[in-house]
Amino acid sequence: MILTIERKQIEPDIVFLEMAGRICMRNDSQQVEWALAELLKQNHKKIIFDLSAVTLLDSTGVGILVTCYAKMKKAGGSLRVAGTKGMVEETLKVTSVDKIMHFYPSLSEAAHDFQLAS
Repeated sequence: MILTIERKQIEPDIVFLEMAGRICMRNDSQQVEWALAELLKQNHKKIIFDLSAVTLLDSTGVGILVTCYAKMKKAGGSLRVAGTKGMVEETLKVTSVDKIMHFYPSLSEAAHDFQLAS
């Protein structure tokens, strides 16, 4: 399944990218980076990646997530990742990405954490 990314707004200052499909080699991974770059151009600082419908995450995808996290941090923003499960969650744990980034069971919990931090 090709990766699809849909941008949605939770609150005026929280944007989330709902992803479905595979985040792996080829343009799929680049789409994630391009979507984040567009949000940064628009000066968004609170972003959530909703991975609940992502079915495959390879090493390229892991690298893209870490790159996006670093770009957000450098821009003075914050990236949350929500909805990881199954193989995607296991891949992030095996690669120790869960020690770098915040993961939340659901989109609502990630958004709530942003609200608490405000």
